[in-house]
Amino acid sequence: MFVAILGPGMITANAGNDAGGIATFASVGAQFGYSLLWILIPIAISLGIVQEMCARMGAVTGKGLADLIRERFGVRWTALVMLALLIANAGVTVSEFVGIAAATELFGVSHYISVPLAAGLVWWLIVKGSYKRVERAFLIMSLVFLGYIVSAFLAKPDWSAVAVGLVKPEFRFEHAFLFTIVAVIGTTISPYMQVYVQSSVVEKGVTPEDYGKTKLDVWVGTIFAILIVFFIVVSTAATLHKSGIEINTAADAARALHPLAGRYAEILFGLGLFGASMLAAGVLPLATAYSISEALGFEKGVSRSFREAPIFLGTFTFLVAVGAAIAIVPNLPLFRVLLVTQVINGLLLPVILFAVLRLVNNRELMGSHVNGPLYNLFAWATAIVVTAVSLLYLLITLFPSIMRF
Repeated sequence: MFVAILGPGMITANAGNDAGGIATFASVGAQFGYSLLWILIPIAISLGIVQEMCARMGAVTGKGLADLIRERFGVRWTALVMLALLIANAGVTVSEFVGIAAATELFGVSHYISVPLAAGLVWWLIVKGSYKRVERAFLIMSLVFLGYIVSAFLAKPDWSAVAVGLVKPEFRFEHAFLFTIVAVIGTTISPYMQVYVQSSVVEKGVTPEDYGKTKLDVWVGTIFAILIVFFIVVSTAATLHKSGIEINTAADAARALHPLAGRYAEILFGLGLFGASMLAAGVLPLATAYSISEALGFEKGVSRSFREAPIFLGTFTFLVAVGAAIAIVPNLPLFRVLLVTQVINGLLLPVILFAVLRLVNNRELMGSHVNGPLYNLFAWATAIVVTAVSLLYLLITLFPSIMRF
């Protein structure tokens, strides 16, 4: 029964732990040790609330997020939001295939072979599969994250220091510290995740009567995803922070674990990176295809054929093909690609969050399923804090000199 409830919530929350996310969490552990573990508790609550509101809207209205935005806020506003989402998600999709390349090269497989094969597998799974088959495959990919738990124990951390880091908040008015906090929040709650979870709930056919299982799925997925983040930080803090090793990518973290925690820790970290990148390489283009099709009023769904949903499957195919092609370009300036996409995401996230809050509290739309007073308090607090953090991240990204204390 427990396995049966898993679906959109588990997939969406864990897709957030993509290649860029793993690099971010690994650098948190390497740079700050256990001192930032406390931030995972409020992030877990915020992520769960945002995901649950979107899943509930999907179950009650039977419509995706882009659908509702177009109906309630107009075509022009929707077109602007969708264009930004398309650009941002295309850039991040490239980074997922770069993550696949980095992971497979850890095991001696050339990215010229692994990236096209991975892209073909992801494309075949979506275009030729049914929703149930796609969901099952994504859930299996999520299991690869269990490798980070084993990797953390192999690193032999100081569990008393871990406990202190979880319950004792530490804050520093330093550029690197603030930048890291903003980056962690920004990589955990992304606009595409809200789009995907709501569209998946709709396609799965969830109704208000059986929504209880989906709500449990959302919270189980959130807790599992944040636990994985916890173990990534713990494993890198126990090894890289202690040795003063700096890392720039998730692959760097995997390689660095080898001499400090053993070959098996490196292998497990690399497998986790591969599974994370594969999962996000499927979810990101899918979320984009859902949003574009909903915004334009076209047929959508992974169970549809190309003849039935040409825009949906065409958008998905385009993003996968372009993402894989760019990822194998020699000397790719990936940092610049990620910088631009993060800026767009930073601008887009507050818009999405406040749109979600307006929609979920609309009694005409949601009936008795609107947020309750206490839940609304937490939801609005989440939106305000995440918006402030996103704007801060945008400020730091564009004008890094103003944050030098």
